[in-house]
Amino acid sequence: MNNKSILQASNLSIGYFHKKENTTIATNISLSLTQSKLIALIGANGIGKSTLLRTLTGIQKPLSGDVLLNNKKIENYSPLELAQNLSVVLTEKLPPSNLTVFELVALGRQPYTNWIGKLTETDITQVNHAIELTQISHLTNKKHFEISDGQLQKVLVARALAQDTPLIILDEPTTHLDLLHKVALFKLLKKLSQETQKCILFSTHDIDMAIQLSDEMIIMTPETVVQDEPCNFISKGTFSTIFKDEHISFDAQKGKFIIR
Repeated sequence: MNNKSILQASNLSIGYFHKKENTTIATNISLSLTQSKLIALIGANGIGKSTLLRTLTGIQKPLSGDVLLNNKKIENYSPLELAQNLSVVLTEKLPPSNLTVFELVALGRQPYTNWIGKLTETDITQVNHAIELTQISHLTNKKHFEISDGQLQKVLVARALAQDTPLIILDEPTTHLDLLHKVALFKLLKKLSQETQKCILFSTHDIDMAIQLSDEMIIMTPETVVQDEPCNFISKGTFSTIFKDEHISFDAQKGKFIIR
């Protein structure tokens, strides 16, 4: 079965416009994000992963090249249309509020509610489905500040699921989690990409885990941005190019990084 392509980037250059100068972070990027895939974005700190995600989601303009979402240029979407096609989970702290977990997940329905923001039966069904998929039913009545970081991360994933878009993009979703919660969140994202046929793209520092669980990976190095399956990257020796440090090497036999 050929999976449908949801987002394509072609000949993309990313970076910043500042006054009259451009700061270029990466050039000549071509990517294809297809349905039912869990895709990890990896690279050394400061390489520009967040800039790439901001450009792919239309938050930031590319220096050149195009981002097409469902065959339409991303800058031609209205904010409402964009919110019906793309969900973004950033690592920002939530603003102070008294929202319960249910209400927080229900915010994902904003692109579909009328101006009063009243939830229809369809909206409530979608919210409950997202809560069920992420297995957070036992938390729905708790205030969002009463739950752990790991639980909150699941709630934010549920909010993105309730938004019901073909593409979900997460920036460093496992940053503040311990190993147990990292594994649980990775497995949840994998399960969701398979069960809901959505494409899920996430940036992460947990490269060993991403190698084991992702369908595809996008690797950013100072020279290139490349997309492929983890097994192909292992056989090509690509992982050895990520860290320029003699103390860190990639063991292709074991499929993980070794510290000397």
